[in-house]
Order: sequence, then C-alpha cells, then structure tokens
Amino acid sequence: MDLKGKTVLITGSSRGIGKAIAYAFAKKGCNLVLNASVSSDELLKTQEELKSMGYYSYSYLADVSDYAQCVDMFNTISTIYGSVDILINNAGISYLGLFTDMKPENWNRIIDVNLKSVLNCCHLAVPKMVSHKSGIIINISSIWGDRGASCEAVYSATKGAVNSFTKAMAKELGPSGIRVNAISCGVIDTKMNQCFTEEERDVLTEEISLMRFGTPEEIANLAVFLAGNQSSFINGQVITSDGCMF
Repeated sequence: MDLKGKTVLITGSSRGIGKAIAYAFAKKGCNLVLNASVSSDELLKTQEELKSMGYYSYSYLADVSDYAQCVDMFNTISTIYGSVDILINNAGISYLGLFTDMKPENWNRIIDVNLKSVLNCCHLAVPKMVSHKSGIIINISSIWGDRGASCEAVYSATKGAVNSFTKAMAKELGPSGIRVNAISCGVIDTKMNQCFTEEERDVLTEEISLMRFGTPEEIANLAVFLAGNQSSFINGQVITSDGCMF
C-alpha cells in the first residue's frame, strides 16, 4: 500500500506511542485522525505541533471503549475522508497491583479500553475495507500478552486476547486484501512506565539485552513498515519489539 493520501486513524494518539505513530505517518503524507478519550489538551497540543511542522490532522475526542462514541467518530471520518484505510488500535491503560486487590470496576475498565476498543473500531472500519478490497489494521499489544506479568494479570489477559484476535481476523480478512498484524511492545519509555522508581527501571534495564528501554519512535517506525508495501506478505503476525528481553 502506497501510504501517501491514505487515511489513518490512531486511537490514543495524544501522547506516547500513539503520538509517535501519528508523526511517523504524517511524514509519509497520510491523512491523520487523532484520538483521545479525555486528554483534550494534549490532543490539541499534538495537533498544533503537527501543524507547526506542516502536517494537517483532524482530532476527535471519543472514548473508544464506548461503541456509540466510536460510531459517531467513524461517521465523522466518513464525512471528511470517506473511510479509514489504516487503523492503528493503540488506546490502552494498565493497572499495577495484586489481582486480589482489584475490584470488578478496575478490571472491567481495563478490558473495555484494551480489548473492547479494538473490537469496536475493527467492527466499524472493516466493512468499507472489505468493499475496497484493501486495508491495514495494526494492534498495539505487549509482550505480557504472551508471557504474563505479575501484578498486571488483567492487563496481560487483555493483550493476550488482542494477539489472538489479530491472528483470527487476519485469517478472516486476508481473502479481502486486508492485512492484520500486532506489535508486541517490550518496555517502552512512555508516560505509562513513569510509575517505576529509578531502582525498578534499573532492574528492568538489566533484563533487556540492549540495556535500555525502547522509544515510541521505534514502535512507530515498525508500524509504518507494517502498513507499507515492503511488508505486503506479512499477515496475522504478532511482532515483538522488546530489545531482546530475558
């Protein structure tokens, strides 16, 4: 797929990995739709930063875990751009703590944001992709979806579900010319990981063979690769980017 002129929806793109992905696709000449659920100031700041660099983007505040809000967002995108050519499901939240200390509202929210948002956006993006016989879906996942993480049990479960959904949808949509892949992120230097103490960061760093956290830009570059022609035979894969974490 030639990326220039393609419409890209990136959920959770007001900061971190989503913001870096937006910048990377902007440089490829894509039509950008930025999204955040509550961080309107950060979303507008990202939009203004892109504008100052000569890149136009459209921002839409919506909680993508809510199907009705997703419907409104996709209807707006349809009016402006016609359809979503590339969907990046990046929105996600985490919870650090023992599972037994969690309350149902805690894990329900994680499931809603990390998994249901992917289902919602795919459900609304896929029909037009099928009619066009073309489309790219990239789900931002985590190494914990495969390995599991202590004190992040529900987060790990949602990412494992995203990985399975990715593989299943790739089989379902491949005949229609639509590719679905996931990026399984290791420890990336984002706001989500600023909760760690300096000592905890050092311990994590020692578990990574490259001896550093990854950057959002490195994940963004991989997303651009997976959306482009150079990866045209890559489908249904969960690609790990973790610096070789032991």
